Amino acid sequence: MSDIVLAIDQGTTSTRCMAFNHSGEPIAVHQLEHQQIFPKPGWVEHDPIEIWEKTQLVVREAIKKAGANPGDIAALGITNQRETTIVWNPKTGQPYHNAIVWQDVRTDKIIAELGKNDSQDRFRTITGLPLATYFSGPKIKWLLDNVDGLREAANRGDAVFGNIDTWLVWNLTGGVDGGKHVTDVTNASRTLLMNLETLDWDKDLCAEMGVPLAMLPQIASSSEIYGHTQESGPLGGSIRVSGILGDQQAAIVGQVCFEPGEAKNTYGTGCFMLLNTGEEIVRSKHGLLTTLCYQFGNEKPVYALEGSIAISGSLVQWLRDNMKMIETAPEIENLANTVEDNGGIYFVPAFSGLFAPYWRSDARGAIVGMTSYVNRGHIARAVLEASAFQTREVLDAMNADSGVDLKSLKVDGGMVHNDLLMQFQADVLGVPVIRPMVAETTALGAAYAAGYAVGFWESKEDMKKNWQLDKTWHPDANSDVNTKLYSQWKKAVTRTFDWLD
Repeated sequence: MSDIVLAIDQGTTSTRCMAFNHSGEPIAVHQLEHQQIFPKPGWVEHDPIEIWEKTQLVVREAIKKAGANPGDIAALGITNQRETTIVWNPKTGQPYHNAIVWQDVRTDKIIAELGKNDSQDRFRTITGLPLATYFSGPKIKWLLDNVDGLREAANRGDAVFGNIDTWLVWNLTGGVDGGKHVTDVTNASRTLLMNLETLDWDKDLCAEMGVPLAMLPQIASSSEIYGHTQESGPLGGSIRVSGILGDQQAAIVGQVCFEPGEAKNTYGTGCFMLLNTGEEIVRSKHGLLTTLCYQFGNEKPVYALEGSIAISGSLVQWLRDNMKMIETAPEIENLANTVEDNGGIYFVPAFSGLFAPYWRSDARGAIVGMTSYVNRGHIARAVLEASAFQTREVLDAMNADSGVDLKSLKVDGGMVHNDLLMQFQADVLGVPVIRPMVAETTALGAAYAAGYAVGFWESKEDMKKNWQLDKTWHPDANSDVNTKLYSQWKKAVTRTFDWLD
């Protein structure tokens, strides 16, 4: 009897594997960090081989911790950091270059060239996306233009592209021995190369980017059997690989936001709010992305509006690793609680430009309002408040685009265990903030997609029954953070503009 589903959650700073039972409860987890590579200011890379090696380790350890064998596993799902770009040789399995991470801004000149005769919105009607360094297509072009011999290799069929999901599925299902070269609609929708309506690669866009169609993976739904792990492979056994979702779409599935108008916010490396718009493609006029929410098998695709924030949890990591102000990430709450407020300072973490709703690649991070009064506690508090203020900006844009005021916000991710941040978030939004019992909903969403494909969960109602409330933070009616402090934040953001020529 297959009684568990595995989910690989391959994130920006770590990889983990979680095992879930039919009630959606995690019964085992193993997690490992991987190296962050910064070759130049604004450049961010990962080693794809290291990620694959860590993936194998966390899967094997999670199976061991669950006390399971491969035969006990109903299915395996994958969720991944989106837009992070890998090009490799399918005959040798060797990448031609480190993965270029979604935060990386080296494609800024490519973006400027593509938009010079039109605008940032040149491809938005087709893709739902603005021209920005964030997305995969320009990263592929950069690799083809800058790695010696790569374009020639691509033209003769010796180079293929994938985001992290595609890289992992290919390796899991055989690699050089028949690995499946596939992605799902959610990841494909983040490339600037997929047509939102046809759910296929757009030939004109690919030609514009100079990306050969033969490099690109097959686009499939988010929930179907793509292939099986190999008996002789690193995991042993024949496990069905049957779910793929970009990390933020996985979180909205894990939060069971299956109805139009339902939204979630994930606090991870970045911060990402998604609003389910149903089968309707809603074109944003306020700096949001129009993207795929999910597609289960042969069911109609579901779309979403998304507000993407580049720096959230990674700002806490920066305070820990670069500034050495704390030893562990959870310590930031205690440090922030040593002061009553932010002391008048605001930290705008535009380390790789500003994402939604501004899309300013010329911006860089700034701490403003500094006086001799400010101490470590104020800086810690400003770091936490930055995530809440950025979320408010996205929510305002989402309300304007959808025409519907959000009544509450479901939250997930590592930072939602920070009570100070969550209460501040409720105050600055003016709506209740709701945390589910299983806060790591990204992995759960990948498990749902995989399990749904094989009948482990027979319906969306089965998944909804698993959702349980853990805690709700209600806004303080007497607080002025959603007026006075938010106004100051907006002023601080403008100070980061035009830093780069």
